[in-house]
Amino acid sequence: MSQQQITTQDSTNSNQAEMSALLLGAGFALASLILLPAVAQRIGMGSSLTIALRGALMRAANRF
Repeated sequence: MSQQQITTQDSTNSNQAEMSALLLGAGFALASLILLPAVAQRIGMGSSLTIALRGALMRAANRF
């Protein structure tokens, strides 16, 4: 393999990893801001527990 092919392949792998991380982070954000409060309200979960779960999801989203 030539050096240019290796560089292009590394760049493609890096872009795919960045896109995966972005999508995962966006999914966590969507879950914590929209889905979690809706489900919590539906099942009657307390607001303090909902806020704690939202914080945990946002911290998880920030790691990726």
